[in-house]
Amino acid sequence: MKQEQLYDLIWMSRPLMQAAEACVVKGLDGTDLTVRMRAVLEILHRHGDLSVPEIAAKLEINRQYVQLMVNDTLASGLTRQRPNPRHKRSRLLSLTEDARNLIENVMSAEMALMATISAEFSEEEIATALRVVRAVTDRLKAQQGGDIT
Repeated sequence: MKQEQLYDLIWMSRPLMQAAEACVVKGLDGTDLTVRMRAVLEILHRHGDLSVPEIAAKLEINRQYVQLMVNDTLASGLTRQRPNPRHKRSRLLSLTEDARNLIENVMSAEMALMATISAEFSEEEIATALRVVRAVTDRLKAQQGGDIT
């Protein structure tokens, strides 16, 4: 039945994320990055300078947890803070040049892995899977009255 397949799809999200995280961890070997530091660097690389609340919104996780993640990147010298013209107390974070180079290398290696895996699927299959996962996520969030973070 259709609903049982959807149920199986949802349950497969945990092993999918565990396998993806294991690949990310392996890809970070020798970089001194943690998975959570990598997440901050990727968001800043994709979206430019952001505040902690903005990073939390992009990652759809708790702001306090993102602050811990950001603290790691600041302590490692991978990010720096600057005044935020939109908000006096919420400073903007930006990547250092070393961090930009590092995250570009990490993401390039990850895209090479995705190229290998994606060869097994058509563009249409991937597009359909992505559309279904996004729609199910949106509907589950709506059942809870909004974001689940």
